[in-house]
Amino acid sequence: MPHMEALLNTVVPVALVVFSGYLLGKRLEMDLATLSRLTLYLLVPALIFDAMYRAEYTREGLLGLVLGFALTYGLLFLAIRGVGRLLGLSPESAKGLLVCSLFPNSGNMGLSLTYFALGEEGLRRAVVYFILSSVVMFGLGPAFLRGGSLKEGLLFTLRLPLFYALFLGLALKGLGVALPFRLDEGVRLMGQAAIPVLLLTLGMQMGKTRFQVGAFEATASALRLVLAPLLAYGVGLALGLPELERRVLVLQSATPVAVNAFLMTREFGGDALRVARSVVVSTFLAFLTIPLVLLFLGVR
Repeated sequence: MPHMEALLNTVVPVALVVFSGYLLGKRLEMDLATLSRLTLYLLVPALIFDAMYRAEYTREGLLGLVLGFALTYGLLFLAIRGVGRLLGLSPESAKGLLVCSLFPNSGNMGLSLTYFALGEEGLRRAVVYFILSSVVMFGLGPAFLRGGSLKEGLLFTLRLPLFYALFLGLALKGLGVALPFRLDEGVRLMGQAAIPVLLLTLGMQMGKTRFQVGAFEATASALRLVLAPLLAYGVGLALGLPELERRVLVLQSATPVAVNAFLMTREFGGDALRVARSVVVSTFLAFLTIPLVLLFLGVR
């Protein structure tokens, strides 16, 4: 099945890099704080700029996807907060649960899966979802995790290179500006280093701690892999979205916890260890849930 091949082609390389970092963390003393800051302040901004600058999308179905995304995120946010209160989580763990459940891996996993399952037309619409998700993740995520007043949080976010990389990439793309001297290739080269360094850091973090799967990891995975696509499907029906837009909204919402969720909790606050476990657990559970989602959507 093409979509199962896409899932294997996406998850197995990720597992290899994380496992390599895990072995390295077991054997060597590494400065994870420095690696995290290198990724956060240089490599990930380059990755985000490159993704926004090279994004290809059309206006067809754009409004419906934006509305669908906003409603799905809003409903999921309320559900996660309710579950956090029900479980009596500490403020730090509640932040971790929210970050895990709200931020999907809609980039490297979601885009490739959508392409194999829904073709070029689906991919164009999936890029719109990815951009919206990136705006929320990198625009609001750090301020939320750091805490403080809304004003303090926004001022803090405005000082991060993530924010400027995101909107600079979108602005240059929208204006059709071509960078001279192949500067975009240099930025892309740095951005390509972000994912492997991030996955290695995740593996090293796990190598330094005893791995276990508890209620937090199971809950975060269930919210991310089951509740999010169900909400997206309901929103798509309620808005009367065309079938392709509805499929894209559901499939992108069904991806596991974003690896960047671990990066941000480690740097800005939250239970980084539980988030790291949730990334790994949800990624492997996606082997079971995403094929079921595709079957439910009638994708062959």
